[in-house]
Amino acid sequence: MENLKVQDADGQTAPIDEKNNDDINWKQFLRDLVETLLLAIVLYVGINALSARVRVDGMSMQPTLENGEFILINRIPYKFWDIERGDIIVFHHPVDQTQELIKRVIGLPGDIIIIKDKQVLLNGIALQEQYIAASPVYDGQWLVPNRSVFVLGDNRNDSSDSHSWGMLPMENIVGKAVLIYWPPPQWAVIHHIELLSVD
Repeated sequence: MENLKVQDADGQTAPIDEKNNDDINWKQFLRDLVETLLLAIVLYVGINALSARVRVDGMSMQPTLENGEFILINRIPYKFWDIERGDIIVFHHPVDQTQELIKRVIGLPGDIIIIKDKQVLLNGIALQEQYIAASPVYDGQWLVPNRSVFVLGDNRNDSSDSHSWGMLPMENIVGKAVLIYWPPPQWAVIHHIELLSVD
């Protein structure tokens, strides 16, 4: 077998060291592999620091969200902006921290929530809620304390929420729901309806 040769700057030829060449190729491959893995780790950590992904489990947010849909959550907004009534949020259950729930914010600190005669009243004003599955069949009255919010599921009569277990501490909030990304036919941006009120 003929030895491969390379010509140097003086026109002299010398045989190529194939073993050394193979070593260089392996070193380059390993370096590229490590760089790719490090980049993947950085991206993964960065994406998870900014967002979360959750699966809707149950019927409590129908008709807005359906059982089995996967939702993208933005962790950032409430670090810079205030929570607003009508926001759909994901949070750790105040009683069982291992559970994550998704509900709509109805009341903010200082608000008085009254539910009676199948209506939700916010500070004495009946809310206009076209997004709910049905009017609530339960009654109650709540004053929202500092650093807490009052949340309800859009499927009012099939939801474990503030009407049953009380206020949600703000520190339990994971983030704001922004996108349904699975299954593909249900792909949609989640609209956060400003709670309109009528006299």
